[in-house]
Amino acid sequence: LHPELLGKHQAYIKEQRKTKSDKPVWFVFHGGSGSTENDIKTAVGHGVVKMNVDTDTQWAYWVGIRDFYEKKKDYLQAQVGNPEGPNKPNKKVYDPRVWVREAEKTMAERVKVACKDLGNVDRL
Repeated sequence: LHPELLGKHQAYIKEQRKTKSDKPVWFVFHGGSGSTENDIKTAVGHGVVKMNVDTDTQWAYWVGIRDFYEKKKDYLQAQVGNPEGPNKPNKKVYDPRVWVREAEKTMAERVKVACKDLGNVDRL
């Protein structure tokens, strides 16, 4: 992707359509996942009003699960038995409500970064 080209596209459309606005077109930045903060800033500056970050949010979700697993690995090998004792239950660790929540937290943090990068924090 080349967000720097969007400014040229805006200028061309402005000239062709004889519009007053320097940004006569609203762009959607498909494939925005993995873009640098600078590329995002450039794109937004040239009229991007929506950016897809699905891949980034999927990865962030996975990171929450992966990190939880690594942290609790010794508790996730069996239903019963862990470093605290051979008869200690692990249900509170492998319960999906626990590890899914960790994934939701890391994804939410990634969404916050995207919102900041796109300049839509505290805006309607």
